[in-house]
Amino acid sequence: MTHSILSAIGPIGGVTVLLGTALPLNSAPTTSGDPQQLAQVTSVSQLSDVQPTDWAFQALQSLVERYGCIAGYPDGTFRGNNFMTRYEFAAGLNACLDQIIALIDGGDAVDSGDLLTIRRLQEEFAAELSTLRGRTDRLEARTSELEANQFSTTSILQGEVAFVLADAWGGDGISSNSNDAQTIFASRGRLNLVTSFTGRDRLHTRLQFGNLGNGFADQINTNEGRFAFDGDTDNSLDLNRLHYVFPATDNLQVTIMANAGGHQFYSDTFNPGLEAGGGAGGALSRFGERNPIYRSGLGGVGLGLRQRLGDNLELSLGYVARGGNNPSEGAGLFNGNYSALGQLVVEPSDRFKFGLTYIHAYDVSQGRRFGFGGTGTQLSNLSPAALAASSSLSQDQLTTPVSSNHYGLEMLWDLSPQFRIGAWGGFTNARLIGLGDAEIWNYALTLSFPDLLLPGNFGALIVGSEPYLGGIDVPGTQNFQNETPLHIEGLYRLQVSENISITPGFIWLVNPNQNADNDGVFIGTLRTTFSF
Repeated sequence: MTHSILSAIGPIGGVTVLLGTALPLNSAPTTSGDPQQLAQVTSVSQLSDVQPTDWAFQALQSLVERYGCIAGYPDGTFRGNNFMTRYEFAAGLNACLDQIIALIDGGDAVDSGDLLTIRRLQEEFAAELSTLRGRTDRLEARTSELEANQFSTTSILQGEVAFVLADAWGGDGISSNSNDAQTIFASRGRLNLVTSFTGRDRLHTRLQFGNLGNGFADQINTNEGRFAFDGDTDNSLDLNRLHYVFPATDNLQVTIMANAGGHQFYSDTFNPGLEAGGGAGGALSRFGERNPIYRSGLGGVGLGLRQRLGDNLELSLGYVARGGNNPSEGAGLFNGNYSALGQLVVEPSDRFKFGLTYIHAYDVSQGRRFGFGGTGTQLSNLSPAALAASSSLSQDQLTTPVSSNHYGLEMLWDLSPQFRIGAWGGFTNARLIGLGDAEIWNYALTLSFPDLLLPGNFGALIVGSEPYLGGIDVPGTQNFQNETPLHIEGLYRLQVSENISITPGFIWLVNPNQNADNDGVFIGTLRTTFSF
């Protein structure tokens, strides 16, 4: 009998043996204090998720069948591994105490030896119980203070501010003037509000400001080597991102993009540690973040789906429309610039995966729209000015809509926790409507070193070719420069503290604008990032 009573008392003070919880582990706690209706059970066999091999089976069986103070959920489950609410604890404790009182009042179920054992245990552990009560009181006081002063019950505020010291050397011959880039000191900041309404969904609201502009692109006359975190001017505060992400099912994640849409927000880009979504914690360059074909359609409104197809397969589908909020003719969701993605990810093991990516895009105004999101040579972006310089056509004639098909192959291999290899290749077939076709290529190899030299630090080397025009079938444009441009990037992120990192690095451009007659460009950078 003593063993049975102790079995009933012990689990109550332990881990979730009493009731479980009315919420899944990944759900937000309820604020109403109204748990699900619990149903009394008379046999442990009524609980479908309790097995004889469970470590607390005997204790649970005793509580259910001998003392009748355990309730299950309406679906016949116990959910013994979940947390329990304070309401459930109170209900279960009260039920067990009622049973104990009934047994004592009956006079024949509990003998004096059992009661003496309980009193002896109370006396022996009196000091520990007193200490535990004191700690609980202090925790409750601290919790009340946090709740009273918290920013929000549903939102988390995250911030990032980057200071950038940089300069560029070389590049003579790329433009009509020699490179006259000067040393710059610039900044970029983000405020992210991440809100959850169900515990499993996320509403991303991001405000952004900065004064980095487009880096050194104007001085070297190419988008090659542009910083991942540039693009803002005059420190104006803008709504940079408004996305809602939620699980439609256990295996399907849905992303709704109200602005600043991009395929990288919902699909796998195979570049952990370097992919930062334009943040100041990953690669230095836009090219170093991901395969540039993911940048097709960047900046619009759209929808992304990410579906697990089992343990080893994943399918992503998405649609982004620039100007999708514009009701004018030639715009809107389906009659203007758009980009649609389909991607299959195959993961044969936990340490290796690869992906096949296809994107179809249509750009109404090629002169301002087609391109790879601020990466690649002028010719690869089908710049009318660059094409006109090597053709008999005028810029106006070359400003035409573009229909493009992008094909990508990506790979990630984790050789060890401190070393991973990534690679990608991209091919684009772009049709200048009414003129002809163009072939555009890009590829890269990335070497990443998490915890390099010290835990928390990160090193990386990126070698590849930003998008370049490999061939074009437009009358009069065959005599363009076609040397392969090279992009070499190295960085080392030193984690000074939990909230401060310093990243020195460089970007070296060989054959910029795919012309060997142009001097190479070397961009040196020192980035300091504050996160909170």
